[in-house]
Amino acid sequence: MSERVEYIMRNYDTMRRDLAVLESELDNFRGITPQEVLDTMQFSHPTGDRVQTSNVSDKTCTIAINYRDRLEQINRDWLKHLADEYTSLKEELDFFDTAVSQLSGYLPGLIHDLVVERDTWDMVMGKYHICRKTVANARKKAIAELDVLYRKHDLRMAAYMLG
Repeated sequence: MSERVEYIMRNYDTMRRDLAVLESELDNFRGITPQEVLDTMQFSHPTGDRVQTSNVSDKTCTIAINYRDRLEQINRDWLKHLADEYTSLKEELDFFDTAVSQLSGYLPGLIHDLVVERDTWDMVMGKYHICRKTVANARKKAIAELDVLYRKHDLRMAAYMLG
């Protein structure tokens, strides 16, 4: 479990940036254009055997009949994918932020400074008037406490899904 916590701690700022980009993509979603769908359908190759029985190619008819439905489906699927990715990342970061705020003693501030503010260990040592070994021990203790909170969170989620 601590791998998950440490991963978030190492990549917190990248995850926040990704969340902001996803939010922007969702806010400005336009989907793909009809021309882009036509281009992909035009260059696709039909599967199976076929015999041409008219002057109008089978591909042209297929494109004409299906492109609007295909366009709407692609845009729905893409929007759902973006929304699901955003929701998942947002929930992960929100839970982490909440879990950090529930740590004991001075750990919430210290971990916030290290992870969210990206302060160096030297900066944290000066701010909290502690030595490097104390920062290391506090970080280790915070990870252990976060592991407990994540374990409880995962158990609640599993109980809900199975119950």
